[in-house]
Amino acid sequence: MANAIRPVRVSAGLVTRSGQLLICQRRRDALHALKWEFPGGKVKDSEDAATCLLRELAEELGIQATLGEELHRTSHTYPNGRRVALTFFHVPAYRGALANNVFEILAWVEPTQLLDYDFLEGNIAFVTNLAQGRWGHIFSTD
Repeated sequence: MANAIRPVRVSAGLVTRSGQLLICQRRRDALHALKWEFPGGKVKDSEDAATCLLRELAEELGIQATLGEELHRTSHTYPNGRRVALTFFHVPAYRGALANNVFEILAWVEPTQLLDYDFLEGNIAFVTNLAQGRWGHIFSTD
């Protein structure tokens, strides 16, 4: 029963600074090679979505993040049948020097530039809304 399989829970962070956000390209030898995404990863059974994101940001980028609001939840089923349940959080601040520990490339981009990048299928609807100005308050510099 394919519907009985629990989706993979994933937390992703929108790290912002000066009106831009951090996007990350998967390595060329990874699943969904060279696709763009927001930093984050799989939620372990013992974690909630926020705890997962704090752990993943420390592992992937070497930072201690401050989590802001939960922005959006969605789910997506890939052509191979794999289902993901995504939770996106704003990350308005962090401590530590940003380090690329697992990605091909890191890039700081304006929200309007997001559609120029080849994002994971499960992120596309969220990215489109973000590029069109939804959640624009997370880019305010007040």
